[in-house]
Amino acid sequence: MADRPEQAPGIGALAHARGDSGPVAAPARRIEEFFADDGIRRQVLEGFDDLYADIVHYIIRCTHRIWEEGGLGRIHDHYGHNSVIHTTDADVYGSDAVIAASARTMAAYPDLKLYGDDVVWAGDDKSGFHTSHRLTHAGTNLGHSGYGPPTGRKMRRRAVAHCLVRDGRIVEEWLARDELAAVRALGYDEIDLARRLGAAEAQARGGPVVAVPGGFHRERGQNPPEPVGDRPPEMPAAEHLVRSALHDIWNRRRLDRIADVFAPNAPTVTSTNRTLHGTGAYRQYVLEWLAACSDVAMLVDHTMANERDGGWVVATRWVLEGTHDGPGPWGEPTRRPLRVLGFSHHLVQGGRITAEWTVYDEFSILKQVHAPLAHPPEEEPAE
Repeated sequence: MADRPEQAPGIGALAHARGDSGPVAAPARRIEEFFADDGIRRQVLEGFDDLYADIVHYIIRCTHRIWEEGGLGRIHDHYGHNSVIHTTDADVYGSDAVIAASARTMAAYPDLKLYGDDVVWAGDDKSGFHTSHRLTHAGTNLGHSGYGPPTGRKMRRRAVAHCLVRDGRIVEEWLARDELAAVRALGYDEIDLARRLGAAEAQARGGPVVAVPGGFHRERGQNPPEPVGDRPPEMPAAEHLVRSALHDIWNRRRLDRIADVFAPNAPTVTSTNRTLHGTGAYRQYVLEWLAACSDVAMLVDHTMANERDGGWVVATRWVLEGTHDGPGPWGEPTRRPLRVLGFSHHLVQGGRITAEWTVYDEFSILKQVHAPLAHPPEEEPAE
């Protein structure tokens, strides 16, 4: 095996039959390199299988080996036996559970393809790698799924998997898929399905969901959130820009900052395969969230950035929490607490955001809103 360099070269956009093509141009790696299996190392990867060249090659290639090649059992080689996968709905523990969930998905969509759109990474083989893998799922519903019998319809949904990898195995993963896009593509009544599945999941938990108002990070009547502090020396300017923008827009309600940090015509791809064009559409998108959840708060859990030709791509893992207390796309206000795990990739060029890709499970929001309750939340006292 060739000598292994200390660092991987800059990783550009992936060209693997992109399901979500965007403005990130000039890939630094040809797709053939992700499947060459030539054993040439471009990065130190102690504890990893010899065929992986670097951490991006690991993520793209092992996904292909498991899904397209059908190597379900390889999950045991790539996930820890006690790994945990976090989703908006629940946490899943262990590689056996990952295999079971993957088999059900493959049975529902026998021709399913997972197209890699991008991978942003940080870390090393000593402390562990963080990877944010943005991808597109495409397949035909030819088998039974968790939603019902086969429909014969084609489905396309986007997803992001954020993995913590140590010694060649994923030990923790945060996952969001655009399930509402799949539900709509398959032709289901999304509200009826949310009620039924919400009830079934509540029964599996041992009882109905009990909504407990309050307890969020943004309480009514509190002092306005402070701005994000100065940029730490080790943090790229693009990463600090995104952190500051998300905090200002979502937590400080500074919607005027949208025009400052986004390019005027910047596209944003978000839930249910929607594309928002420009700052005006983005402002309306945020306002719809604020109207439906007046106390919504965005908690940024993790950010990382990779330099690309012409700019930087910043990957963010976040959680939105709030109370469904206003009108919006999920129905009449229920005053139920909502919590959703999500991910955003931002392209930063010339000190401004020129594109955003965001993924979260909006169908999970519908289940949280429409699932049966043990008892309704108490009304707020009149002022």
